[in-house]
Amino acid sequence: MRDIRHFKVTEDNDGQRLDRWIKANVPELSYGLAQKLMRKGQIRVDSKRAKPDMRLASGQDIRIPMPDAKEIAAKSQQEKKLKLSPADIDFIRSLVIFDDGDVIALNKPADLAVQGGTKTRRHIDGMLEGLKNRAGVVPRLVHRLDKDTSGVLLLARSAEAARKLGESFKGRNVRKIYWTLLSPTPELLQGTVRAAIVKGQAGSKEKMLIDDEKGKSAVTEFYVLESAGKQAAFVAFWPRTGRTHQIRVHAQLMGSPIIGDGKYKLRRPENEKDYEHIPPEADLGRLNLAKRMHLHARRVILSHPIRKGMLDIVAPLPPDLIKSWKTLGFNPNNAENPFEHMD
Repeated sequence: MRDIRHFKVTEDNDGQRLDRWIKANVPELSYGLAQKLMRKGQIRVDSKRAKPDMRLASGQDIRIPMPDAKEIAAKSQQEKKLKLSPADIDFIRSLVIFDDGDVIALNKPADLAVQGGTKTRRHIDGMLEGLKNRAGVVPRLVHRLDKDTSGVLLLARSAEAARKLGESFKGRNVRKIYWTLLSPTPELLQGTVRAAIVKGQAGSKEKMLIDDEKGKSAVTEFYVLESAGKQAAFVAFWPRTGRTHQIRVHAQLMGSPIIGDGKYKLRRPENEKDYEHIPPEADLGRLNLAKRMHLHARRVILSHPIRKGMLDIVAPLPPDLIKSWKTLGFNPNNAENPFEHMD
């Protein structure tokens, strides 16, 4: 029978996610075991079942069945295998594009997950130890990006900064601007997409679907910065809401999916004549564009969580996307913010 322990949430951890609190405060409880215990309802907060993304409040009681000696020993062996190498430390530090002691911004590369999972061993969360400061404080994740999306990823160096940044993201007080390449060029050069999004049924490979009845409200602003005729366009997106795969789903709905996004391609009708005027993305293959989804979290603008003033962080395009931009004749250093005067 497991040893049951109770913990009190301190003021410093007010607003922190439960899964991150467990990782920082109960290191002997592995990520996998913690997830399993929460699914079974064995980890409770104030006697109620708790989910990993639950936000904690100061004074709450956390009930956790602790692992036995064998489980702890197994985790210790795993940690030795997963210990950060000097190369990993150098790598995570090389991604830093901003650090003022309270907030860190990384320029996350594509094909690197933010957090781990059953089949994901190498991820940003697992390398944060390499960014600890002189006091030994390891930064915390504030939000996420899809594995295939590159660009600005924010971290916080304290529970207070993490809580306030989390509130900003949750309250939609953050302006996130994404750069994409779409094919074909959208019919409208600017506008707003309003279409609710819901998670697909089992077997849909985690695709999100448009469903105005069952879905959650999703609003995305878009602006075509440059175009290469009807074949392709350089488009800026501002998702006012933060739904999973929002830009990807809305781009598909526009009839102009993101280049390289295999999950949200256009479904071609049986009558191909209806699409004769639209050059298919396949025509771009001969141009040797980057073999990845062309979606980049270019810029994040929000209030500083600790100090007065605003944070305005820009992540340069990575080399592979710069090549694609230049191949299509687009400016990879475009400084325009088409949403600057929008409320």
